[in-house]
Amino acid sequence: MKLQRALPLLLTLLLGVCGCASVDTPRQTSQALPADGSSFGRSVLRQAAPYEGRSGFRLLPNSNEAFRARAELIRNAQASIDVQYYIVHDGLSTRALVHELLRAADRGVRVRILLDDTTSDGLDAIMGTLAAHSNIQIRVFNPLHLGRATGVTRAMGRLLNLSRQHRRMHNKLFLVDNSMAIVGGRNLGDEYFDAEPNLNFTDIDLLGVGPIAEQLGHSFDQYWNSALSRPITDFLWHQPNASDLRTSRHRLEVSLAEARTRRKVLYDRLMAYQSQPRLDTWRNELIWAHAQALWDAPSKVLADDEPDPQLLLTRQLGPDLRDVRHELILVSAYFVPGEPGLLYLTQSADAGISVKLLTNSLEATDVPAVHGGYAPYRKALLEHGVKLYEMRRQPGDPSAGKLSFHGSSNSSLHSKAIVFDRHKTFIGSFNFDPRSVLWNTEVGVLVDSPELAEYTRALAVQGMAPALSYQPELVAGKLVWVTEEDGQRRVLTSEPGSLWRRFNAWISKAVGLEKML
Repeated sequence: MKLQRALPLLLTLLLGVCGCASVDTPRQTSQALPADGSSFGRSVLRQAAPYEGRSGFRLLPNSNEAFRARAELIRNAQASIDVQYYIVHDGLSTRALVHELLRAADRGVRVRILLDDTTSDGLDAIMGTLAAHSNIQIRVFNPLHLGRATGVTRAMGRLLNLSRQHRRMHNKLFLVDNSMAIVGGRNLGDEYFDAEPNLNFTDIDLLGVGPIAEQLGHSFDQYWNSALSRPITDFLWHQPNASDLRTSRHRLEVSLAEARTRRKVLYDRLMAYQSQPRLDTWRNELIWAHAQALWDAPSKVLADDEPDPQLLLTRQLGPDLRDVRHELILVSAYFVPGEPGLLYLTQSADAGISVKLLTNSLEATDVPAVHGGYAPYRKALLEHGVKLYEMRRQPGDPSAGKLSFHGSSNSSLHSKAIVFDRHKTFIGSFNFDPRSVLWNTEVGVLVDSPELAEYTRALAVQGMAPALSYQPELVAGKLVWVTEEDGQRRVLTSEPGSLWRRFNAWISKAVGLEKML
C-alpha cells in the first residue's frame, strides 16, 4: 500500500527531472492588428467596400494552390501573420514556409505562431530558436508541463493527466494582415501538399478575403490569449539567442539549396510562386457572399466530462443542419455519427432529404480505428436511404488536374465540408465524429453562396464517382461494395482492406473506443 501511495509522487519527481524548465514568464496579451494598418490590408478593404459587408472566397482544393496561397500570403504580409495549426511536420514545404516567415519577420512583420502541443515532441528547441527572432512569438496550446524531454517521459506525463491530454486544438488557420485568411482541413507538412512520396492527403481549403478575416482574427486572439496557451520559452532550459538563430537559418538555407538540386522537380513545383505569383489573379476570381466564422471556445478542453454545449461549434451549426429541406452533402475524412448523428441523418432521409456522405474506405483511411467506429452504422444509414461513398486509395498520378483527388503518390481523403441545400457551405477543420464534437477544438467558415456551394458540391460528387469510391449497398440484407475498374462495374462482397487494417478497425469497436474517435 505504501508503494502504491508513493508511486504517483515518484513519477512526478521523475518527470520533473526529465522534463523542462517550465518557468512562468509574465503573460502578455496581444490582438490582431487592424487591416487598415498596412497598404496590403487597405487594398483589401478597398476591394471589399462595394460588397457592403460581404467577404470574398475562393476554394483551394488543389495541393499546389493550397501551398502557393500560404507562401504568397506570407510574401504579401506587411503588418502581421497569425498561424494556428494542429500538426506541423518537417519537410521541404514546411521549410520553405518557415524561410518565408523569417524573411517576413526580417522586414518588420509581427509573426504569432500557435501550435497544439500534442505533436511538438522533440521540437521545443527548434521552436524556441525561431522565437529568438524579435518579431516572432510561438506558443503551444494545452501543453504538457512535465516530462517533455523524451518520448518515454512524455508518454508517462500524459498518463498522469489523460483526461486533458486527449483534448486537442485541431484548428487550422492562416491569417495575414487581418485581411486574408485560409481555413480548411490541411495541416502543415509535405503530405498535405502532394510533396510526400508515399502518401498524400486529398483536402479542401478556403481562402477568405475581407470581413471574414477579421472574424477569424478574433478567433485566433481568443486562443492566443487563453491561459491554455503558453510561450514555448517557458519550457526551455537554455534560451536560444541571436547566434543560435543565425546558425539555424544557415542550416535551413543549406537544406533548401540542396533540395533545389537533389529534388529539382518537387522544388521547382513548390517554388513556382516566386516567379509566377497568382494571388492578384485569384483576387479577381473571388465569390463575394455573406459568411460567418465559427469556432469552439478554447475552454472547451477544460471540461471534466463532456463540455458545455454552449461552447461548441456544433451548436452554432445546429440551425443550418435543422433547416435543410432538399439535400445534405457531407465530406468527412473521419466519420463516426454516434446515436445523435445517426438519428439526425436517418430522420432527414426519412423526410425525403437527399443525404450523401463521402468518407474514407477501410483501405484508404490513415486511421483504421476510426473506420471501426463508423462501420457499425452503415446498415442503419443505408436502410433509411442515406447514400454512402467510401473513397478508395487513389494511385499516384503526376498529371493530376485541378480537382486533386489524385496526386503524385497514393492519397487518402482528409477533407471536411458540408453543403446545405446547394446554398450554404461549411469548410473548416471539423470532422463529423465525437472527437471533433466533444474533445478537440475546431474552426471553420459558413458561407451563404449558391455559387460556392455548387463548386464544393461538384468536388464532392467527383469524389463519389464509381472510379474513385466504393458505394456500400445492401443486397438481401448484406453489405456489398459497388465500384468501377477499367470502365466496368464491379460488386465486391468482402470489404476491401488488409487484414491488419481489419484488425485495427475491429479492436476499436470491441473495446468501445467510439466516443474517443
